[in-house]
Amino acid sequence: MLASAVKAPCVYALSGGGWSRPTAWSTFWRWKTTTVRAREIRRHLTTTPCRDPPLFITTPIFYANAEPHIGHLYSTVLADTLQRWYRLKGHTTVFSTGTDEHGQKIQEAAERHKMEAGPFCDMVSEKFKVLFNSANIAYTDYIRTTEPRHKKAVHFLWKLLLDRGYIYRGYHEGWYAVSDETFYPASQIEEVAGPDGKMQTISKESGQRVIWMKEENYKFRLSMLREPLIAWLQSNPDVIIPKTKYNEILSALLTRADEQLADLSVSRLRSRVQWGIMVPGDDDHVIYVWLDALANYLTVLGYPWTCPEASDLQNAWPAQCHVVGKDILKFHAIYWPAFLMAAGLAPPRRIVAHAHWLMGNQKMSKSRGNVVDPTKLLSMYGVDPVRYFLMRDGGITNDAEFADSMIHMRYKKDLAGQLGNLAMRCSAPRINPEMTIPSEPGVITNAEAVLDGKLRALPAVVQSRFENVEFGRGLESVFECVSEANKYWDACKPWILVKSSEPDARARLRTILYYAFETVRMAGLLLQPVLPQKMDQMLDDIAVEKDQRMWQNAVLGHRWRDGGDRLRRHVPLPEKRKPLFPKLN
Repeated sequence: MLASAVKAPCVYALSGGGWSRPTAWSTFWRWKTTTVRAREIRRHLTTTPCRDPPLFITTPIFYANAEPHIGHLYSTVLADTLQRWYRLKGHTTVFSTGTDEHGQKIQEAAERHKMEAGPFCDMVSEKFKVLFNSANIAYTDYIRTTEPRHKKAVHFLWKLLLDRGYIYRGYHEGWYAVSDETFYPASQIEEVAGPDGKMQTISKESGQRVIWMKEENYKFRLSMLREPLIAWLQSNPDVIIPKTKYNEILSALLTRADEQLADLSVSRLRSRVQWGIMVPGDDDHVIYVWLDALANYLTVLGYPWTCPEASDLQNAWPAQCHVVGKDILKFHAIYWPAFLMAAGLAPPRRIVAHAHWLMGNQKMSKSRGNVVDPTKLLSMYGVDPVRYFLMRDGGITNDAEFADSMIHMRYKKDLAGQLGNLAMRCSAPRINPEMTIPSEPGVITNAEAVLDGKLRALPAVVQSRFENVEFGRGLESVFECVSEANKYWDACKPWILVKSSEPDARARLRTILYYAFETVRMAGLLLQPVLPQKMDQMLDDIAVEKDQRMWQNAVLGHRWRDGGDRLRRHVPLPEKRKPLFPKLN
């Protein structure tokens, strides 16, 4: 679990208790002593002191050679959901995203647009920033590699690696992919027929064209780091998610070290690549874009930490989690830890390498005409529904299929049909004429047993799945509880009870409303990392105080007890409420 990688984390472990069926809630508590009652309400909740330093969560920085697409949004929402999850549990976080703005691809893209590289990067980076702001991405830092602070960090790191003997000057030749900004060994290239029928040489890994290149440059002694890299992976078997990717990286280091750990070219001749950070003391060379780009994670934390004001952020290193696409895992799981080890810095605690989005079982590309515009998607369905769809159906291990019909289904079935429907049902005046939220159930019967058990177990299930970045499975668990609450509502028929003159009808109605509102409240708390705006609205609609919206509050009945003993009064429902998930146009 991710929390296991944190020293002295804030861990809230909730365990499901056994089902107990007294005739009324007050009877259940009456025979317990004050001490026992306090322990009973808190026995599901175990805490250890929160770790003072913030947890550092990152997205990859996105290459500023084209407009953002759905894959960029997915990476960013995934990282944002993770950092919101940690904040829900009481941690402080540093959360960075941004744009990678150097290299040959940027240079060529700017030329195609008949623009200078600097203004071109300004234009593209702003589009990423606008998208992320529109998607309610709560980043604390938006880093651009063209910023002076980043150049300072990269120069310091370069000099440190040089002084430690890890960088030397030499010659490098091999198959080079301009699109990937990297060299590939001969075993990783192949000849295929191009669209025009002519044979061309491509990378097996990325499918991009490669050319044979030989040039003088600076090289990094990656071969010296084989044993430390293997030892790091073997001593941290959960460091890469998913496990299949961990196994791939470890296997490559164990069985194909000559290919994967050949000394790495870390500069390019300035005569060929002008747009980049120059090598300190050598204006003929530009620093390799991946060494430049990966160092952004250090820049965000104020590296090189030579001034007092940067010391607080230094405590956030190493990164709690780098979220990346599977296509750039090698750079984050081999090159980046090697650079850090060579510099005397700790490697990241966790790397999440997610899968891609497909359309028609094909990878999205402009040439196929199957690229999804994320801005239009947010405008059509709303921010939180898109976030929910991406987290519910996006792939970590396997690629996921994208279709508008799937978002529509999630909106109509899950959000409006289950959660929105339940919130509306228990707030309807014809069922809840007093327009209050019961603070305790009335008469309890066997009808509550299944829902009660699911609600008591839910926080621990969600914690297990969210901590392991299984957001889809965690969301599924929440909506299973919501669905069970709707089934419970239908089975108990409160619309009949509200008209009944039977002696216990009112008490039974209070029980049904109590469980419905508690389901809405607990779901609202646990869904905050994924649907922050909608859940804020929903929790406002049921009058949950702002200081009662943390992880530790997600316990059945927790809202209604002060110190685990004194029952609080019923709460009136707010008068004005907007539809939570209105009908789509």
